[in-house]
This record gives sequence, structure tokens and C-alpha cells, in this order.
Amino acid sequence: MTLAGSPGPSAYRLTFDGTTVTARPGQSVGAALVAAGIVAWRTTRRGGRPRGLFCGIGVCFDCLITVDGRPGQRACLVPALDGMRLSAEGGGGTDEGGGGDGDD
Repeated sequence: MTLAGSPGPSAYRLTFDGTTVTARPGQSVGAALVAAGIVAWRTTRRGGRPRGLFCGIGVCFDCLITVDGRPGQRACLVPALDGMRLSAEGGGGTDEGGGGDGDD
């Protein structure tokens, strides 16, 4: 709990494709990226359309990102931690449809 007028918790520093992004404790990776003005970090497998946060609750899979070398992480569900290394993803998945990236 933070009392009114007291300093807030320290900010975390994340790196997204070489750019430093600041996050607050309790923020998701996706929220930190959007707050930093980064609204797309993935492209669809067909068409190369930009994707980022959409549903914000882990259902649509539009916000997939690579976190500390682990691809396919949902940015809306991953809590931001100090020192995280984030990188954009290209289109992935299969062509069987129902993938949630809006290109089916």
C-alpha cells in the first residue's frame, strides 16, 4: 500500500529490441510497452499486419512477445520485472485457422 504523498515504488527498466522501457511494479509487460508508446511488437503470419495488446486478458494471443529468450509469451499476462529483455516476434503459428491473429 502506498500512502498519499509518499514516493511510489521504484521503476523497473526493461529492454525492448535495444530500447529502454520503464515499468512500474505490478504492471504487465504489455502495459509497460503501451505506456512507453510502443503499441505493436508482433506481425501476423499472413499479411505482416502489426499486433500488440488487444483483449488484455490473455485470450486473443495478439500480444505474443519474446521474453528473456522465451518466444510466444503473452505480454498482457507476463509481469514486468527489472532487467527483462524483450523482443518483437514475426508471424507464427499454423495455417489451420482459429489462431486469433485476425488473418484467418
